Amino acid sequence: MSWNTATIEQQGPVALVRFDRKGNLNAFNDEAIAELTEIAHHFQNDLETQAVVLTGTDKAFSAGIDLKERQQRFAGGQSDLELRRTYYAGVRLCRAWEEMPQITIAAIERMAVGAGVALPLALDWRVMGRDAFLYVPEVKIGINLQWGALPRLVTLVGPARAKRICILCERMGAEHALDWGLIDEIGEDGTVVETALEMARTAAAMPAPAVRMVKEAVNATANALHHAVSYADADQSQLSSNFATAQAASKDFNS
Repeated sequence: MSWNTATIEQQGPVALVRFDRKGNLNAFNDEAIAELTEIAHHFQNDLETQAVVLTGTDKAFSAGIDLKERQQRFAGGQSDLELRRTYYAGVRLCRAWEEMPQITIAAIERMAVGAGVALPLALDWRVMGRDAFLYVPEVKIGINLQWGALPRLVTLVGPARAKRICILCERMGAEHALDWGLIDEIGEDGTVVETALEMARTAAAMPAPAVRMVKEAVNATANALHHAVSYADADQSQLSSNFATAQAASKDFNS
C-alpha cells in the first residue's frame, strides 16, 4: 500500500509512520487526514506490529489545519451532509489512532499547532524536541478546539490548565509541556524520532497481550466520558466558523 502524504517504515515489531506533505509546514488537508485515518485502520488487525511512532518532518510535526483549504469550505458546492462529513474527518482520524491496539507515540519536532496538537493527544505518549513548541490558537480565530481534543486535554492536564492553554493561546515549550504532563519525554532537536523509537522498542519487547489489555483498560477508564462531552464539537466548529467574530479574527490571523 502507498500514500501521497505518508510512509510506513517497518522495523521489526515497531513501525515508523512519517507524515509529510512536502510543504505548507505539514498542515493537514483533506487528503492527509484521509490517508492517516486509513493508515490507522491498516494497523487494527496487525498482530506483528506492537508499537507505532508517528512523526512529521524535521521542520514541523504540523502547523495545523490547512487554512486555505478550510476557507474553501465556505465557497459552496457541498451539501450540508457533505460539509458535516468534512468537519468530522479530523474526529474520525483521532479516534482511529486512539483505538489502535498498538502503543502509539508522537515524535514532535519544531512545532505542533492546533490540529497538530489534537492528533498527538489521541496517542499514548508524546516526545517533543527541546526547542519545539505547542500552540493551540483556535480561540484566537474565534472557534472551539475540536477533533475530540478538549476532553483528552482536560484528562492530561486538568481543567484550569486546559482553559489556560486554549483561552490564552500561549505557546508552550517542551519543559513547560513536560511539567504539565502534556508530553512524556523530551528529546534533543533532530533526535526526537530516535527517542520515540527507543520507547517504542521497549514497549514492543513486553508481552504483547498484556500490553494491549492494559492499554485498553486505561483508555476505557480515562476516556469513559470523552465522547459524551465532545460528540458535537465538529458541529460547534462549523457553527462558530460562521460567527462574525470568527470570520474577522480569522482574517486578522491570516494577514
